[in-house]
Amino acid sequence: MEDDSELAFMAGASRLAALMRQHDWSRSELGSPRDWPQSLRSIVQLMLGSAFPMFVAWGPSLNTLYNDAYAQIMGDKHPRGLGRPFLEIWAEIHDDLHPLTLRALGGEAFYMENLPLRMRRHGYDEDTWFTFSWSPVIDEAGQNAGIYCACTETTRMVLAERHLRAREEWLQGLFDQAPGFAAVVKGPEHVFEMANAAYLDVTGNRPLIGLPLARALPEIVEQGFAARLDEVLRTGVADVGRSVEVLVNHPDGGPPVLRHVDFMYQPLRDAEGAVQGVFVQGNDVTEQYRAQEALRQADRNKDEFLATLAHELRNPLAPIRTAAHLLARPGVAEAKREQATGIILRQVVHMSRLLDDLIDIARITQGRLLLRKEAVSIDSVVDVALEAVRPLAQAKGHALDRSLADGGRHVIVDPVRMAQILTNLLGNAVKYTDPGGRITVEASVDGERAHFVVTDNGIGLSPRAQQNLFVMFAQDKAALDRSEGGLGIGLALVKALVELHGGAVSAASEGEGRGSRFDVWVPVGVSADATVPADRAKTTGPLSASSPLVMVLADDNRDACLMLAELLRLQGHVVHTAHDGAQAVALAEKVRPDVLVLDIGMPGLNGYEVARTLRAAPWGAAPLLVAATGWSQAQDRERALAAGFDAHLTKPLDPTVLDDLLARRLAETALSSP
Repeated sequence: MEDDSELAFMAGASRLAALMRQHDWSRSELGSPRDWPQSLRSIVQLMLGSAFPMFVAWGPSLNTLYNDAYAQIMGDKHPRGLGRPFLEIWAEIHDDLHPLTLRALGGEAFYMENLPLRMRRHGYDEDTWFTFSWSPVIDEAGQNAGIYCACTETTRMVLAERHLRAREEWLQGLFDQAPGFAAVVKGPEHVFEMANAAYLDVTGNRPLIGLPLARALPEIVEQGFAARLDEVLRTGVADVGRSVEVLVNHPDGGPPVLRHVDFMYQPLRDAEGAVQGVFVQGNDVTEQYRAQEALRQADRNKDEFLATLAHELRNPLAPIRTAAHLLARPGVAEAKREQATGIILRQVVHMSRLLDDLIDIARITQGRLLLRKEAVSIDSVVDVALEAVRPLAQAKGHALDRSLADGGRHVIVDPVRMAQILTNLLGNAVKYTDPGGRITVEASVDGERAHFVVTDNGIGLSPRAQQNLFVMFAQDKAALDRSEGGLGIGLALVKALVELHGGAVSAASEGEGRGSRFDVWVPVGVSADATVPADRAKTTGPLSASSPLVMVLADDNRDACLMLAELLRLQGHVVHTAHDGAQAVALAEKVRPDVLVLDIGMPGLNGYEVARTLRAAPWGAAPLLVAATGWSQAQDRERALAAGFDAHLTKPLDPTVLDDLLARRLAETALSSP
């Protein structure tokens, strides 16, 4: 094509200008450039002279002309797209572009930003985005003859923004899902820019974003946290807090919530290094703090308990020691001797009860205490408990009242443990009531539950004492100040035993000095007309001298062995003693005893080994074997029976229980005699 003045609008060094000049337009609907109207020539000249991507679509078929910058957008559609219909070039996005062409040909000029288009320009489909303006092109007749477009591809920018946004969302997700709380505050007023879910939770789920700290969390300001933030802004030095106490207002107007938090205030710096805000991060450690405090309290309780245990054991030891010295003096009057003996017996019983309570608590804690339930009358349970506390009540001049609305009713309970429950409650009432007080025990049946009530007019309970009453080792100061302070496990034991029965216990008091009331409910478990099994026959009191037995006592505690031997000899029995396992076996082989009472923890052969050795002897099935040990768990009893023992007694031995075993052996011997 010749370069003459009629083609000056195609002049220039650009590739598209040269291509247009060389192009064969004879087959195009546009025809020869020499015949193009001035309006089209002007657009082409403007377009070819611009470095910005442009195209013009002219005529009924919207045949397309474009510049070098737009050729880059077309990809492999260039150069064959030159002069072809616009919607044919972009057939894969025809449905996206056709509505836009109608708008432009209708005379509308418009701008679109980041329009998504799925194009095929490099042999594959790809997602692209474009920002452009479309305008109608007016010909010489004043008609809309085509479309003029200036555009730019924003695919990279959109993808970059998407990537950035995705990263921000990922970071925001990490921020929001972080197990600890986090927030960002900016400026001297500490305006919240970010706060994750954990931070919102710890501060009561109130609106924070965009608000200064003083408006969002005024109570935090009052507690000095704003001052700490101010200091971080001023100095640029991080601030760290450990288990800091913070009161947070309840969003619904309820009482403030006390929390403990670990936190760090980290300065945030701008590009010049100036501190512009603070990154707040940390953890709500309220539960950990409470757990640690509970451990510390348990440790304090343990120390108090050990001190109390030492005190409570020394108390009975003092009169026992004094009574023993009195008995050792020559010429002591019989009345004094009897008085000293009674003191020793009472104090030993008291010490035994302390130890029994400790053992029972241990069994319950380990889930090893089993109830032995049977049908018993309510009045019999109450009578056993009253009988146990009556001597102490009489000594203090108390009146013991008994009111049994349904005393004849029967309940299925462990009678020993039920009596223990009431004895503990009555014992406390006796201890913590000043001399001359009144103590009442009531019993009735309320539907399917038996109801026991113990009341007194004693020292009462403080509100704090009522909160911790059934907690192990917890004792009120008013109780500790009295000589009968106890170990602080009695009421915890009561609660555990009641709950083992499927019942409940509660305490009430109008305050210190105004007495106390304890209520116990346990399931009846039996109909009203049920009968109580007949009491099993028991042998009480010492055996007579007319029924002697040959016995071997084996214990490495020589004093305990000697005293029990002397007691049994006074009853007429023939008693031999040994102080280790081998001696016990040799002695038994020699005297062939009727009864052996064996300590378990002996040197040489222990009690289990002695029992197995003797049972293996030809004569070994005949003797009554009794284990005497300080170990009292259920598995200890089972182990003793498995080793061949007939009975398992816990130290300190109750002589009456041993007497009962000996009486049964004598009765068996008598029945088997011809």
